[in-house]
Amino acid sequence: MGATTLDPTLSLQINGQDQCQQQQQQQQHRSVHVVEEIDGLIRVYKDGHVERPQIVPCVTCSLAPELQVTCRDMIIDKYTNIWARFYVPNAPLGNKKLPLLLYFHGGGFCVGSPSWSCYHDFLANLASKIKCLIVSVSYRLAPESPLPAAYDDGVKTLVWLKQQEFAAGNHDHKWWINKSDFSRIFLAGDSAGANIAYNVGLRVRPLMDIIKGLILIQPFFGGESRTHSEKCMVQPPRSALTLAASDTYWRLALPEGANRDHPWCNPVVRGAMEVPIMVCVAEMDILKDRNMEFCGVLGREGRKVEQVVCKGVGHAFQILNKSPLSQTRLHELICHINNFVIRCN
Repeated sequence: MGATTLDPTLSLQINGQDQCQQQQQQQQHRSVHVVEEIDGLIRVYKDGHVERPQIVPCVTCSLAPELQVTCRDMIIDKYTNIWARFYVPNAPLGNKKLPLLLYFHGGGFCVGSPSWSCYHDFLANLASKIKCLIVSVSYRLAPESPLPAAYDDGVKTLVWLKQQEFAAGNHDHKWWINKSDFSRIFLAGDSAGANIAYNVGLRVRPLMDIIKGLILIQPFFGGESRTHSEKCMVQPPRSALTLAASDTYWRLALPEGANRDHPWCNPVVRGAMEVPIMVCVAEMDILKDRNMEFCGVLGREGRKVEQVVCKGVGHAFQILNKSPLSQTRLHELICHINNFVIRCN
């Protein structure tokens, strides 16, 4: 009797089918246990599993030569997986050095990355125009790492940057260290990133002599009491920030049991720092009134605050909207940022 052999690919096919069926069953099981969701951005399941569809493409460090900016990624802390994307203008400086702008991306503390194409393009353009060395931080995201994880990562990155001033012999970092003025650092960000910049500033008061200013673009703040713009501002379909999305982000990001009057969400109840602060407000943003109220409180407390209102545009226009109006407002915003950096130097 001849020997009987099994086709080895048969077991692979069977195993593959089994795995596929298991994955489908897990997905069907999970689909009825979604506890939080923002359509197209994040889905959180009861078992703790988190899905983030890649709604924005992630890109490498490559840039158009005409920008005259060198871009590279650097590890800040391998244990917590904090990294940053550096944008260094190539123009000859002579004896002058560049101020450092530490930038935190938006995304409701739950989504986003320095490698998102929209942030990569925006910050490369910004570095080229305002002649700052920009460090775009990848911080830990909620709900896996709720606040204050992002604030802690921001502080850690700032301290790491300051330490590099004394590591000039490190050839791996020489390409950007030699161009950096570590006595002139700006904290900046948009939306949740602006919230992070503000709270990092509150946490690093011993380093405030080197912090020259804060640049807060449509800062993501909130409160239990609704503002007029939150209640009445009509948002177009696929808006970057709706009231429902805002509430979901806060539920995912704040410590368990906290509400939107927590000081990390509602900064009106907190003290502020002494450095100049520029707040960029979008006229059609649901956060408009919240941002204007924030500026008013800072002003009444005698703080140096500069309020810039971008007319006719909504939340995150500077990274997500390519319309002619948005591009005009983006150009104006970059001019305001450039003038603020020059004045604060």
